[in-house]
Amino acid sequence: MAEQKVSLPAKLINGGVAGLVGVTCVFPIDLAKTRLQNQQGAQVYKGMLDCLAKTVQSEGYFGCYRGAAVNLTLVTPEKAIKLAANDIFRQKLSKDGKLPLWGEILAGCGAGTCQVVVTTPMEMLKIQLQDAGRLAAQRPVPTPAQAASPGPAPSFVTPPSAQPNPPRRPSATGITLELLKTRGLAGLYRGAGATLLRDVPFSMIYFPLFANLNALGWKGVGSGRVEQAPFLQSFIAGCTAGSVAAVAVTPLDVIKTRLQTLQKGEGEDSYRGIVDCTRRIMRREGPSAFLKGATCRALVIAPLFGIAQGVYFLGIGEMVLGLQG
Repeated sequence: MAEQKVSLPAKLINGGVAGLVGVTCVFPIDLAKTRLQNQQGAQVYKGMLDCLAKTVQSEGYFGCYRGAAVNLTLVTPEKAIKLAANDIFRQKLSKDGKLPLWGEILAGCGAGTCQVVVTTPMEMLKIQLQDAGRLAAQRPVPTPAQAASPGPAPSFVTPPSAQPNPPRRPSATGITLELLKTRGLAGLYRGAGATLLRDVPFSMIYFPLFANLNALGWKGVGSGRVEQAPFLQSFIAGCTAGSVAAVAVTPLDVIKTRLQTLQKGEGEDSYRGIVDCTRRIMRREGPSAFLKGATCRALVIAPLFGIAQGVYFLGIGEMVLGLQG
């Protein structure tokens, strides 16, 4: 049977739908990951569950989805580029329908490199929105003892209704405009090197591992009518490969998150680059800091890519474009 040609529009649709479904399901865990990775001195959160519980308590349920709008807006082109580019590179590097391991790794490298053009500004904006609640939780509030301190009551006590309004929550639009105004387009691409350093190794691990797990123990029907592994196998392969790759590159993700966070809490370090960030984290927090958020990251990436690959292999794009025979 002749090799089926990759349809780029169909792959873009598949990747976009997969990204939207996956992000909607796992975004609260991703928010917890960002907040845990950014903790340096004061430990506002003890872990993922504590972070989510405190977020719901102080910001409401939808506080767990702060930054989701920008993520959902840009995850479509990001996942579409990543998944489609990998397919295209694999097809170009294949000979007689076979792709050696070096070709799988190279295809993953190309996919990770291509996606950075969208991933960097998406992560940049998302991190500022996700971390705003952690910074707000660090701000000191008057204790009951301070409120009941002895002394004559001032004659200018402001009624509760006239108390100053709390700081406005940042918005993706406001952050974007401020960055473009003060730093130009480069402001949106802060941490691009760290993003590339994280995403290229991730894709080099993820895509070959997924392809081999997805083909494990499965044989196509001789008639050629069945051309892909079952949905459940693609889902499990995506979850497994995603969690392995996610944990492997967590130290790089910690560095990227720290570099892209613009607002720091009291006593928290700012960094001049990847090397400076790595050195300061090691000196101040020790090697274990590079694994902050590893569990959250695995819990985010595993279902994200499991759902992504499952939806992707359903061939929604081909159905929409009428390409399925």
